[in-house]
Amino acid sequence: MEITKEQIIYWDTFEYNQWQLYVAKTEKGLCYVSSPGQSYEDFVARIQKRFPSVHLEESPEALKLYINELCEYYKGIRQSFSLPLDVKGTPFQEQIWEALKQIPYGTTSSYTEIAESIQRPTAVRAVGTAIGANPVLITVPCHRVIGKNGAITGYRGGTEMKQYLLQLEKRYG
Repeated sequence: MEITKEQIIYWDTFEYNQWQLYVAKTEKGLCYVSSPGQSYEDFVARIQKRFPSVHLEESPEALKLYINELCEYYKGIRQSFSLPLDVKGTPFQEQIWEALKQIPYGTTSSYTEIAESIQRPTAVRAVGTAIGANPVLITVPCHRVIGKNGAITGYRGGTEMKQYLLQLEKRYG
């Protein structure tokens, strides 16, 4: 009889200015960064949707390096993230999330440009849906995607946070 070890996901909160974010990691890497103002119950539901048989354990120590990188980013010290990620999605979503990581700090790209970068120029709406499903805000920089006309478009973290992040990167980029 094989004994399976229950998967543990460690989590902590990251607070900066008026925002509080839940941050979570598996043994493989960062798996979730919440939207500001997200309830603990919603955070748990989203984790359990991606990792159905998991035990959540609060652990500031386990998240310390990730939270340090987020702090450095918000202070304008860090322009990219170095710690491993554990993000799972459809092959299309993962392709989009990889394309997002190619957008340089301090710059923006449109949904159309992302669709074209993966040789799927007619998949603009699907690109938007995949971007909206990004489980790790900030570290996979979906905030750098704007409308073709330059408009600040939807963002899981809210448009106020999106504008703040873009201005932060403009200031330090």
